[in-house]
Amino acid sequence: MKHPVDVHVGKRIRHRRWMVGMTQQQLADSVGIKFQQIQKYETGMNRVSASRLWDIARTLGVSIGFFFEGLSGESSDIAVEADILANKEAMDLVRAYYAIPEAQRRRLFDLARVLSEAA
Repeated sequence: MKHPVDVHVGKRIRHRRWMVGMTQQQLADSVGIKFQQIQKYETGMNRVSASRLWDIARTLGVSIGFFFEGLSGESSDIAVEADILANKEAMDLVRAYYAIPEAQRRRLFDLARVLSEAA
């Protein structure tokens, strides 16, 4: 049975990989494993060892803590984040958002906040 923390870490790996536009094969090649292993990590089927998580974090340009962000100990919190990260449209939107230069991105964020408050 999959442990919720392993599923969360796997979703965060997939999320970051998508954000940087990297394929499973590219990530696997970079850390010296087969892409099938990346698939198993991303689904939470296999637990990621500390040394492998270190390699993945280095390759994806994040700290190891990134993979644990959002964990509060409540399984319902994990499920909500997993649903959001599984939505392709949401991931495409986030990727496009981070491709915008920072100053413009801040203004877009402020606009989105105003629109959401008006809705």
